[in-house]
Amino acid sequence: MSSRDELREHLVRTRIAGDVATPRENNLDHYASLAHRDPHYTFGLTVEQPWSFRDVLALMAKSAGVSADPKHRYGQDTIDPELTIDALDAMADRVAAVLERPDPTVMLATGHPTGLLAIHLELARFLRERGARLLTPAEGWSYWGQAFGRKRVIRYLGDVAMLDDRGGFVHTHDPAPMQAMLAALGDERPDLVIADHGWAGAAGEAGLPTVGFADSNDPALFVGEAEGKIDVVVPLDDNVLPRYYEPLVNRLVTRASRVR
Repeated sequence: MSSRDELREHLVRTRIAGDVATPRENNLDHYASLAHRDPHYTFGLTVEQPWSFRDVLALMAKSAGVSADPKHRYGQDTIDPELTIDALDAMADRVAAVLERPDPTVMLATGHPTGLLAIHLELARFLRERGARLLTPAEGWSYWGQAFGRKRVIRYLGDVAMLDDRGGFVHTHDPAPMQAMLAALGDERPDLVIADHGWAGAAGEAGLPTVGFADSNDPALFVGEAEGKIDVVVPLDDNVLPRYYEPLVNRLVTRASRVR
């Protein structure tokens, strides 16, 4: 496992954290959309508290490390690498606790296959090696989306759920696929869900133990964490080169292997 200092340097150098690529104006636009309860930005979570734009901004400054200054409206924004590492360690502790159970069950899903799939695939491999049973419900379930005007299908790669659109895995915020997976499970419930975007939001809303990853322009999961529906959210840029995530995965699986 890389030292904390080495990982911090890597996060900043690759812009997983530190000065990230997501511009400030995009962050603020998404915070306002969540404050207005736009369903595209709530990720399937029912927001219980009266989160205003200022409230969301303050939460994102605390949980992700973006600038807390409401007058900073354009240009560079940040993710605090210390918060990223702290959340990675907290996620690893949750994974370790689940692996101590007899016949643990886990579900994994990603709405950002061009980036975060690299993390999920390695976590899936680690979990299988440690004896976890990875659930893959609703494979082949499909629906017609008004927003994209065609059918999308749940498919699994390495036991990680994603949406397929005409032969390609696609980015999505939609909670509907995870809702379909939970319906297909019936009374069975996984011991842990590891996900992002609407996949994580729907799982947390259903009351499942859920940990996830979120970018600085995706505040919903951080709100879910603040309201107790999501256990841990790791703040990071969710679309850098997939190989850049390797040190994060190494820290996750090494700590999850050691914690008892």
